[in-house]
Amino acid sequence: MNVAFSREQLEQLRQFDTCTVSNAIEQLHIRPRNEGFVRNTITCRFPRLSPVIGYAVTARMRASMPPVKGRCYYEHPDYWRYLVSVPYPRIIVMQDLDDPPGAGALLGEAYARIGRALGCVACLTNGTVRDLPAIEALGFQIFARGLSVSHAYAHVVDFGGSVEIGGLPISSGDLLHGDLHGIHQIPREAVGCLADLAEQAAQRDRDLAAFVDRKDFSVDLLAARLEEGGIPQLCDRS
Repeated sequence: MNVAFSREQLEQLRQFDTCTVSNAIEQLHIRPRNEGFVRNTITCRFPRLSPVIGYAVTARMRASMPPVKGRCYYEHPDYWRYLVSVPYPRIIVMQDLDDPPGAGALLGEAYARIGRALGCVACLTNGTVRDLPAIEALGFQIFARGLSVSHAYAHVVDFGGSVEIGGLPISSGDLLHGDLHGIHQIPREAVGCLADLAEQAAQRDRDLAAFVDRKDFSVDLLAARLEEGGIPQLCDRS
């Protein structure tokens, strides 16, 4: 497991929305712009909640067939012990192995309550979830493919290995950041400078808004500014 970052570093990043942090990451040129985030098959279920940040707690599950052992979908002490071995704050990352995924929901109110009590702030899954009103009331964020009325035979198959959710490979301990736009992976080598870069990106957005809102704004004014290279959001394609 990689060394955890300070609470202050994580809280600084959590103050920014994912789009602003994504813009900041792009400035570092450390990965292709079409990588590092979960694709839009997975959506944020509680858009009004604040951004979340945490370390991935990876696991895989099935719901289409009964578990080999255990009577309840959350009866897996070894999994919960593994979960608390990952640094706080934590994000449950659960890959649904059923084909197609979504035969039943592992994540419901009980699972969310246990997860929250054990330092989890969100769950990311390519499968389904349920009990949304109760979970939203907990302030626990969810990123999921869909909804289900039933747990069916939902159970954890294994945990701690690499998974893939919405086209994003995720390993245990990866740093994830999410909000109403979706969820992405924060490169560990960028954490030290990312808050400052995000603030710079946010300031560029504010400057652009002020420029466009000018009473004398026109195509000619825009063209002149673009020729000067004065609008990084529109000019930077490196």
